[in-house]
Amino acid sequence: MTSFSSLMGSQTLLPIIQANSVEQGVNIAKAMAAAGLKLVEVVLRTDASLQAITAIKQQVPELIVGAGTVTNETILQQAIDAGSDFIVTPAVSEKLLGFLVDCGVPVLPGVSNTGDILMAREFGFTELKLFPAALSGGVPFLSAVNSVFQDIKFCPTGGVSPKNKNDYLSLTNVIAVGGTWVCLKEWAENENWQAITDACKEAIN
Repeated sequence: MTSFSSLMGSQTLLPIIQANSVEQGVNIAKAMAAAGLKLVEVVLRTDASLQAITAIKQQVPELIVGAGTVTNETILQQAIDAGSDFIVTPAVSEKLLGFLVDCGVPVLPGVSNTGDILMAREFGFTELKLFPAALSGGVPFLSAVNSVFQDIKFCPTGGVSPKNKNDYLSLTNVIAVGGTWVCLKEWAENENWQAITDACKEAIN
């Protein structure tokens, strides 16, 4: 099974797309691709998100496109059917982890404490999303668990910003950071695609 980090390659930003329409999702993805990004996550928080994944895959074929906010077997199957290249969850349970193990694409399960980390590892997952990162202890938490869970790598998301992203990325157990700041809601609503491209370029340089 391909790992999430191998999909990411040298990219250390996991950019988040929340699309209110299929067209908006495609335009956001194009703006991110224009910045040189190779991989994006579409969060399944709107009615258009599943269709947006399929449309982005068709219209921006150079992008690796994953689905976020996967919380149960039904949503997982819908995300896979839509063509998702990887899966991200906001949290874990034994039931959900059981479905994720056999879903056929790389998975980044969401954890928020040491119990979650241990449970995810028991299911074979060694690359995890810390969410919500800032409220779950942030940099100090990740530093503290590094010696206990030496085989685990993280992608912190939630409360990560241009001001603190390098603090996270300087940790040896962090492979990437999840970023919503590269696609502000008002930019998407005002169709300011260049602002998205510029923010993504700044975030990866």
